[in-house]
Amino acid sequence: MLPGRSPALSANAPRLAVLIPAHNEALGIQDTLAALMPQLLEGDRLIVIADNCSDDTAAIARSAGATVLERHNLDQRGKGYALDFGLRSLDADPPDIVVMVDADCTLLPGALRTIAQQSARSQRPVQALYLMEQPPDPSAKDSVSALAFMVKNRVRPRGLQRLGLPCLLTGTGMAFPWEMIRQSPLASGNIVEDMQLGLDLAIAGAPPQFCETARVIGRLPQQDQAATSQRTRWEHGHLQTLVTQVPRLLTTAIARQRLGSLALALDLAVPPLSLLVMLWGAAMIGAIAAGWLGVSWAIAGFLGLQGLLLLSAVMLAWARFGRSIISLGQLLSIPLYVLWKIPMYIAFIVRPQRQWVRTERDPAPPPKADSAP
Repeated sequence: MLPGRSPALSANAPRLAVLIPAHNEALGIQDTLAALMPQLLEGDRLIVIADNCSDDTAAIARSAGATVLERHNLDQRGKGYALDFGLRSLDADPPDIVVMVDADCTLLPGALRTIAQQSARSQRPVQALYLMEQPPDPSAKDSVSALAFMVKNRVRPRGLQRLGLPCLLTGTGMAFPWEMIRQSPLASGNIVEDMQLGLDLAIAGAPPQFCETARVIGRLPQQDQAATSQRTRWEHGHLQTLVTQVPRLLTTAIARQRLGSLALALDLAVPPLSLLVMLWGAAMIGAIAAGWLGVSWAIAGFLGLQGLLLLSAVMLAWARFGRSIISLGQLLSIPLYVLWKIPMYIAFIVRPQRQWVRTERDPAPPPKADSAP
């Protein structure tokens, strides 16, 4: 038995394989593995795919007790290729459930077994609640980012779940039945491969479920360049997927009479909050100009009502879920956050990001000084 691994609790417990794609994750992968090891049962496997690594990721993972697969292919880079490589290694002795966890995230106690059991029962993909931890001394921008992340990954999926509808996959803390995931096309350089995977599975008849009781925590980058790179990849990928996949989902919803596909199409069609505010602001300026020119004030009135509803939604989400994340004073900095995002959206029009780029990790904190005399 590997260190930290628990004995089997039940003969009926599904056998798991946990896949962790890792590209130069030496700074943080030990913490990720330390959180996972106690959640494994006898017969489970923990597999790290050290993908095109030039640091000590593989050695650290092996020393922690994980099985390590090293992959070297500079022409095919990205999380999708790494996951496909790990998945193919399971063909000879497949598990019941495959769980995917990012190398820079922490799966909280009990989360692994919770999503695995739900996936085994439902025979559907299951997405854990994925939230972002702020830096020790967060800026207003960090707090607004964490709030936006919480609304996207908790509030909206929770609402869909309560209506009995599926959710989007958010990238880490995902569980899949083996027979389902083994047939899925993972080997790609898609910059939001997790979102695309969830949509492909939904169209194939297996839409993902949300599991709020299982939590996985990531960390917002402290470095401005890293934060911008991360947000650019996420939001460009979201917009590209919105443009290409919403029509596909709507076609499936109509042709096969699937309410779940319609719900996913509508959820995906909502642009990132900052862009939504920008679009509303531009439309409002145009509507006011039209009113001054004597065309009609009706459009401005309608957009004003929409703006009030949008503001109300943000305030309600903050009051119910976000007061521990961001103060009311920091909430007033949202306009500055929107301004920070403008170059990102201009870049999407001029030169959208299409290749996977790893977000640089924050350096390890310095060791504490010895207080002994």
